[in-house]
Amino acid sequence: MKNFYKNKKVLIIGNTGFKGSWLSLWLYYLKAQVLGLSINYTTEPSNFKILNLNKKIKFKKTDIRNFKNLKKQIKQFKPDFIFHFAAEAIVKNSFQNPKKTWQTNTMGTVNILESIKDTKKKITAIIVTSDKVYKNLETTRGYKETDVLGGQDPYGASKAAADIATQSYFYSFLKDNKNIRLCIARAGNVIGGGDWSEGRIIPDCIKSWSKKKIVKIRNPNSTRPWQHVLDVLNGYLILAARLSKKKTLNGEAFNFGPKIEKKTRVIDIVKQMQRSWSKAKWKLIENKTFSENKLLYLDSKKAKKKLKWSCKFNFKKSINFTIDWYKEFYQNKKNIYEFSLNQIKRFEKY
Repeated sequence: MKNFYKNKKVLIIGNTGFKGSWLSLWLYYLKAQVLGLSINYTTEPSNFKILNLNKKIKFKKTDIRNFKNLKKQIKQFKPDFIFHFAAEAIVKNSFQNPKKTWQTNTMGTVNILESIKDTKKKITAIIVTSDKVYKNLETTRGYKETDVLGGQDPYGASKAAADIATQSYFYSFLKDNKNIRLCIARAGNVIGGGDWSEGRIIPDCIKSWSKKKIVKIRNPNSTRPWQHVLDVLNGYLILAARLSKKKTLNGEAFNFGPKIEKKTRVIDIVKQMQRSWSKAKWKLIENKTFSENKLLYLDSKKAKKKLKWSCKFNFKKSINFTIDWYKEFYQNKKNIYEFSLNQIKRFEKY
C-alpha cells in the first residue's frame, strides 16, 4: 500500500473530524492528492488544526446537507477515491438535536450517493457507518455483517438508515454501473491521540486530568470493541485499494473490530490510562440522560478472510499509543505534527 495512493485523487468527506484528520495526514504522507470537505472544525481543540493540515491538503467548507454544493465539489474534483466520515457522531448530541442528526447522518449520505450515481468518472467509495447500526440484542457474540440492522437512539438509528440507504442505492442504481465501486465499513469504538470529542471516555479523562480534575464515568461495565484509529484506517485503506481492483467486493459491508476473546469495559480503559497519567482520579455516576448499549462486539472474520486485515495493536498498545500522543501534546505541542507522523511510520512497521 506504500505507493498505491501516490498521486491518486482522494476525497475525504468529514476531514476535520477525528478519523478524517488522521486519514488526511496519512494520505498526505502517502503523497495522494487530497481534498477535504467538512462543515467546520468539529471540536475545540481540533486535531485538523493542531496538525496544520489546512496547509497540507485542500480543504473546502461544505455541508453535506447542501446537495447542490456537495455535488458541485465532487464533480469539480473528480476523485479516484471517496472516504465518507461526515456525521453527527456523538450519541448525547443526537438526543439533544435529533432532527439535525437524521439530516446529517442519513440524508447527508443520500446526498453523496445521489451525487455520484450518474458519474462518468471511475470512483471507488467507502461509506463509513458504525458498529451501532446493528439491532441491539445485548448479545455476547459478535455482530456479523448479515445481522439485522436497527437502532433505538437517534445516532444508531440514523446510521442504520444511512447503511440501508447505501445498500438501496447500490442495488437500485450502482450495481451495474461500471464506473462506481462501493463498500460499507462498520467500525467499533476508535481511540487514539487527537480525539477531543465531548462524551467519549478518553477525551473526557484527558481533558479533566490535564486540569487536575476528577472525571465522571458513566456505565463503567459497558463493553465496546475498542481499537486504535490507525488500525481502523488501515482497514479502510486496504478495503478501498482491494475494491478498486477486485469487482467481487463491490457492494459488500465489512466489520472492522478487534478480537472479541477479551472483553474490555469502560472501567478497564480508565484503569489502564491511570497507570500512565499521574494523579488521575475518577468517580462513577449514574447515567440518567440517555440509554446506551451495555454489550457491543463485532465479528470481523470477513475482513480477515477477504482483506487479510486484523488489528495490529492489542488493547494495551492502543492505550499506550494514545496516552503518548496526549502527553506529547501537553508537553511539546510544536512537535505534535512530527510526532503524529512518526506514529504512522511506527504503525506501518508492525
